[in-house]
Formats: sequence, C-alpha cells, structure tokens
Amino acid sequence: MKKVVIYTGDLCIHCNWAMELLNRKNIKFTEYNIAKDSIKREEMLKKSSGMRTVPQIFIGEHHVGGNLELQALEREGKLDNLLKN
Repeated sequence: MKKVVIYTGDLCIHCNWAMELLNRKNIKFTEYNIAKDSIKREEMLKKSSGMRTVPQIFIGEHHVGGNLELQALEREGKLDNLLKN
C-alpha cells in the first residue's frame, strides 16, 4: 500500500472527516498538523502547488486534494486502486 500523508489544522472538521474515512478503511496514514509545525506547512505548500486549505492529502506522490476529493474517490470506487503499489 502506498504511503498516505494528510496535512491538517486545528479545529478542522474536514480533516476529521477525511481521517475518519481512512480509519474506517483501516488505511494507515501520517498526519502533520501545520498549525503546530511551520516546516511541514512549508512542505505542504510546496507539494500542493501553493494550496493553503486543509486537509491536503497525498497518496504516494499523487496529490488527492482535500476531503471532498477523497470522499469522491471513495464514492466512485477509485480510492482502493489508488492505494495499491
């Protein structure tokens, strides 16, 4: 399974919803709270081409986007295939 990284912020309901989906599917992920880590905030901005909203989700090198895009991938049945090596 590809590495999943989610950049989050404080009091972010969309971040919570995205992590709930990943947890429900037993998908391991690494969370970086950019409100508490300025280095990770800069990393997120670089990797996401300047996107400032959270969450920003990456599966391997693929930039998924935010929670809405993650939920759409799941609804369309595309998330599992994206996670495969």
